[in-house]
Amino acid sequence: MPSEFQGKHVTVAGLGVSGVPAAKVLHGLGAHVTVVNDGDDDRARAQAAELEALGVTVRLGDGDSLPEGTDLIVTAPGWKPDKPLFQAAEKAGVPVWGDVELAWRLRGRDGRKAAPWLAVTGTNGKTTTVQMLASILKAAGLRTAAVGNIGVSLLDAVLGEEEYDVLAVELSSYQLHWAPSLRAHSAAVLNLAPDHLDWHGSMEAYAADKGRIYEGNRVACVYNVADKATEDLVREADVEEGCRAVGFTLSAPGPSQLGVVDGILVDRAFVENRHKNAQELAEVSDVNPPAPHNIANALAAAALARAFGVPAKAVRDGLRSFTPDAHRIALVAEMDGVAYVDDSKATNTHAAEASLAAYESIVWIAGGLAKGATFDELVAKSAKRLRGVVLIGADRALIRDALVRHAPEVPVVDLDRTDTGAMLQAVQEARRLARPGDTVLLAPACASMDMFTNYNKRGDAFAEAVRELGAG
Repeated sequence: MPSEFQGKHVTVAGLGVSGVPAAKVLHGLGAHVTVVNDGDDDRARAQAAELEALGVTVRLGDGDSLPEGTDLIVTAPGWKPDKPLFQAAEKAGVPVWGDVELAWRLRGRDGRKAAPWLAVTGTNGKTTTVQMLASILKAAGLRTAAVGNIGVSLLDAVLGEEEYDVLAVELSSYQLHWAPSLRAHSAAVLNLAPDHLDWHGSMEAYAADKGRIYEGNRVACVYNVADKATEDLVREADVEEGCRAVGFTLSAPGPSQLGVVDGILVDRAFVENRHKNAQELAEVSDVNPPAPHNIANALAAAALARAFGVPAKAVRDGLRSFTPDAHRIALVAEMDGVAYVDDSKATNTHAAEASLAAYESIVWIAGGLAKGATFDELVAKSAKRLRGVVLIGADRALIRDALVRHAPEVPVVDLDRTDTGAMLQAVQEARRLARPGDTVLLAPACASMDMFTNYNKRGDAFAEAVRELGAG
């Protein structure tokens, strides 16, 4: 079919997970596609060869120059807005979209039903919440998928052979920045804490990009009652007439909220006469694991599902059948009365704080790349829970200094090494500090790339070290 991209000159900025599919789709729609990429390594050359075989032009090692005649840029989400390429595009009046924006505009092509999007963002908990949401929607008998920043291409979801009734969509702040026309059925911002400020430039800009998820919502804007900044974003959003603000809380809910009463997840938002009535959705024990921050994730997922008309039974069944991904507050083993828990996904202070709050007495393994973070607030809030701390990684001194200021009585082991073998020594030291009833918790509050390829590899090293400890 002829398309609006037929004959247009489109520049795709960046190869990788999003760039290659975008280039293929645009080429298939009749556009003249040029891909520009900063890197020129073996992986980039292999991807370039694949695209050039289709007739796509690829320029490696040159991601800053705007190709002549460009009508549109479709960028990888991680490319910073201050790149010279985008400055040149602004001067030339060339619009810039992300792959999410492209997917949004292409949904419903060829007479297919355009599945509504239930969208989720936040500093932490996005992936788990979206997976919970997809599990609930499936339990209701709906055709759905968890897509977006979770690693599943939205372009594949909207253009693939399978048709969906609704999509559970995880969106990062990067993706939202480049998605100006996105309008979700309903959306949630789970929480807001400083993160990726080197990309956004300020906390205000970061929050504003997160808040884009609420623009044009039709049914519900879901916010975190305990995080006023998320409610502020709802107040600032331009939504469709009749769209409601719906809060979630770990306390007893008020009208237009979901919350917890006597170990029961309760809905007072999507019921008749919500000022007097409530609907039981599930038990706290149905949430896996039932840590406070994960119960909040479950409530947010339930709110979005209920906004789409899902019955209460499906919420319960979906939560019961949900299995979390690895490295998210996962119990690895129990030895000598001590639990060993892997939360390697806690790559920033906000996530680590939630993880630490789930246990009463902790030997904490922390450290890595701080990404500009400070640790005073995290340590001050968590000090009473700490039996001991084992520090690893390049920026461990920042955490050590915060411990000296706010938890001087807590024993600290500072491992002056950044090789991958340091994890075994860290687990050995943690075992020495732990007492029966304690939890040895890997919640690094830092990125992993100083020692490991990613947080998955870091979590795997922790689990392997625990198993080796048990075998020994």
